[in-house]
This record gives sequence, structure tokens and C-alpha cells, in this order.
Amino acid sequence: MHSFARWKYWLIAAVLLVSLMGALPNVIRVPGWWPGILSHPLNLGLDLKGGVHLVLDVDVEKAVARSVEEDLGLVRRLLRENRIRYQRLEAEGPLLTVTLRDPADGPAAEKLLDDQLPTYSMRRSGAAIRLTLDEKEAEEIRKFAVDQVIEVVRNRIDALGTTEPVIVKQGKRRVLVQIPGYEDTARAKALIGRTALLEFKLVDEKGDLDKALATGHPPPGDIIVYGKKEMRGGKLVAQPYLLKKRTELSGSEVADARVSIDSRFNEYAVTLKFNNKGARRFDKLTKAHVGERFAIILEGVVQSAPVIRERISGGTAQITGNFTPQEARDLAIVLRAGALPAPVKVVEERSIGPSLGQDSVEQGAESIVIGALLVLLFMAVYYRAFGLIANVALLFNMLLIVAAMSMIGATLTLPGMAGIVLTIGMAVDANVLIFERIREELHLGKTPLAAIDGGYDKAFSTIVDANITTLIAAIVLFQFGSGPVKGFAVTLSVGILASMFTAITVTRAIVALTVTRGGRRPARLSI
Repeated sequence: MHSFARWKYWLIAAVLLVSLMGALPNVIRVPGWWPGILSHPLNLGLDLKGGVHLVLDVDVEKAVARSVEEDLGLVRRLLRENRIRYQRLEAEGPLLTVTLRDPADGPAAEKLLDDQLPTYSMRRSGAAIRLTLDEKEAEEIRKFAVDQVIEVVRNRIDALGTTEPVIVKQGKRRVLVQIPGYEDTARAKALIGRTALLEFKLVDEKGDLDKALATGHPPPGDIIVYGKKEMRGGKLVAQPYLLKKRTELSGSEVADARVSIDSRFNEYAVTLKFNNKGARRFDKLTKAHVGERFAIILEGVVQSAPVIRERISGGTAQITGNFTPQEARDLAIVLRAGALPAPVKVVEERSIGPSLGQDSVEQGAESIVIGALLVLLFMAVYYRAFGLIANVALLFNMLLIVAAMSMIGATLTLPGMAGIVLTIGMAVDANVLIFERIREELHLGKTPLAAIDGGYDKAFSTIVDANITTLIAAIVLFQFGSGPVKGFAVTLSVGILASMFTAITVTRAIVALTVTRGGRRPARLSI
């Protein structure tokens, strides 16, 4: 038998030590000086730990409509700067309509808009110019909206202090959200589903609110927005406000949001801090409109409409509204995380209790133990001493899998546990190949040491080929799968690499240590 390189023994010893240290946090609480990368226990998935499972449907058409509404402001500014008078500007879905006062301005307006809005196709008929957003651009907006929803939802869930949430895209407009270990489904839905669209608009003090309510037609440039419903005279009523349609400030200019106590009424409030751009605009707004009211509108509902007593140059504002401590905290979370680019709707929800998850853990662990014991027993009986060597390598393999998955922060799911059971079978499969090759070499009349060399050498390429093809399948599952499928792919990939190391390197090292110990040449092998 060829000599086994000494450095390989050291490599195996180092891997064993790291594996022990990496797997230990799953059993006991490690001391503070323990290396950080080796101190994380295995993360359990939703099916093992319990938690909340939601599927969100993103209203991507709303995102397209909002984008067109934002372009409406650009059109208004362009027409004013070029002294082109218009009668009406309207945005509806992907359509934007400009009605000019003088049809003679049509060619100039058409050229101006064509130069500044290249993503729109344009058609003019008399004084009306109809702009339609290109489908390619609309599709980009839809994709970006879903990606942005994922980012915003992730920020909101992170603020809850949960670990390892799964937030992935499903199809073109849906988002899968799984929060392992979190049980309050109602709060999760309320927190995730809020658009958190925050706007600041001026109150039209000169407009006739009563007339607008009676006719249903507010003055041009105004809108009617209602406040929160309150109990008055035994009835729930909402205070109407006549507001300027133009949004002076929005939630995109909020840099921070914190829970605070309103000193006037001693109740919970949310204090906003604007970024530099927002602080300048807020300063300019309050300076120009002292004595007027501005409304703070959250998700289409007026929260408050305070009077601007003086110029506010500090870049902060406060939202009040009879909040409970949790409502104030959740509002601060969603405002810090940013607004959703489009409304979302929960189309599927499941809550898995921790006891059900614990049952899954116990049943999965039981299947692994039973499967491992049967394999260990078979190998010991059928291959005798070499079977015991394979069993040691198998235990090393399982330790290595647990340590590797803990170190890389992988999440163990129920399919992942199935992947471990599958890996146990694949790990001994490699040893079966090697041992059968050794038996064939012995039957051909070779010496024990030559048979061992021949067995390992001839089985090597077969083992590598078989594992690489399985590894390719696991990589494809990881790339295109989601949730539990990805968990299975990760476990399988780690298991394949670990089993190749233990089956080829570790067992050969043990064979070299035991069979050729002291330079002896055995007359027969226990195989």
C-alpha cells in the first residue's frame, strides 16, 4: 500500500477540530471567547420552528399609475416654463392626457413633451395630446416595484428582531414571506401590508368645503381627504378636509422616525426627522405659510392638520393620533423602512405553531437516527472491520454537515432533513464501491495492500463522477427553487462534499493507520 501523506492526517485533524467547534453551539452555550464564525447554532426553517407564512400579491399596475402621476408634475412644470397654457392635465393608468387652451400651441407642446418624455408614445388631436407609457418601460416599472416591495418588507421584518426570514419573489408579481419563530400573524400582516404612503399637503383655507361636499366637485387643484373616524353623538364620523392636490413633502424625504410622547396631550406620537432635502423644503414651506394649516396624510387618511405658528427650520415634524405604544412603534418602523411602491394584498397565509414544528423536529431526528443505525449495523455486519471504519467516517460526515451548515448560516428545513438522510446513504455508497473493488482485487489474487490501493484507485473516478452529477442537480435546485427546495439543495450539496471527503480521505487514513501500523504487512483483510 502506498504511504499516506502526513499532511493529510493534519488536514483531517484540523477539519475534525473545526467541525467539533462548529457543531458544539447546537448542543451547549459556548463561552464568550469562542470564535464568532463557529458560535452560531443551526437555523431552523418555518416547518421546524413554527412561524408565519404569507404570500403577497403586489398591485403592480398601481406602481405604473403612480409613475405616470409623477410624470404629470414634470409635464405641468415644462408647460409653465415654456408659457404654454393648458386647460386640464389627467393621468389614468399608463395614460397621460394634456388638454391645451389654444390648439395652436399643439405642435410646440408636442415637440417639447416628445423631447422630455422619450418613454411615451404620443398622439395629438386638436388641443388634446394623449401620451401612452411604452409597454417595455411599464414592464420595467412592474419588475422594479416587486423588487422594491421585497426590500421594504425585509427592512420592516428585520425591525421586528426576527432572524432568518425568507422573502423571495414568486412569479411576476407575488412575494413569499416566511418568518420562522414569529407567532403574531395579525401584527405581521398589518406591518407588512401597510403602504406607509406619507404626504404633506396644504389645507385650502379659501376654498368652500361645504360646497365641495354638496356638489362632490372640489375646486380645481383641490381634493377632499377625510380624517380618522371618531365617535361623535353615537356615530362614527370622519372629519373632511379640503386640501391642495399638490404634495409638498412625502415619506421619501423622511430620514428617521421615532416613538415620542406629545408633551401637549401626554400621548404617544411619532417624531419624524427629514433628510437635508426634506428639511430645506419643510423650512421653506413653513416660512411661506405661517398662519395656515398643513395636513399630514398617512395612507390616504388625514392624521392631523396643525396650524403653522412659526417657521420650523429644525427639519422635524410630529404625527399624533391617539396611538397605542405598539401602534406608534409599528408606524415608526414602516416609516423608517420606507413606503411600498404599490399596495400589496395577502393572498395566502398560514401560521405554524411551535409545537407542530417541534413534532417535525422530533420525527425528523428520529428518522435520521433510525436510518443511521440501520446503515451502521449493515456496514459492520457485511464488511466487518472495514465496515466499522466506514461507520466512523459516517459519524464524521454527519458532524461535518451540521458544523458546515451552522457556519454558513444555512436554514434546516424538513426537506433538508430528508437531504441528510439521503446523504447518509450516499456516504456509505462510496465506501461500498471501494470495498467491493478491494474484494475483487483480493479475488484476483493480489496481496491485501495491493488490493487496498487498487480498490481506492479504481473506485475514485466512479465516486467523483456520481457525486458531481448529483451536485450539479443540487446547484440547479438551489438556483431555480425556493423555500424548502432551496433548503434541500443546500443540505444535499454540503452532504455531497462532506461525504466525498470522509469516504475517500478519512477512511483511507484510518485504513492506513490500522492496517499498516508499525510497517506490518497483513496476510488477510477483515472485509
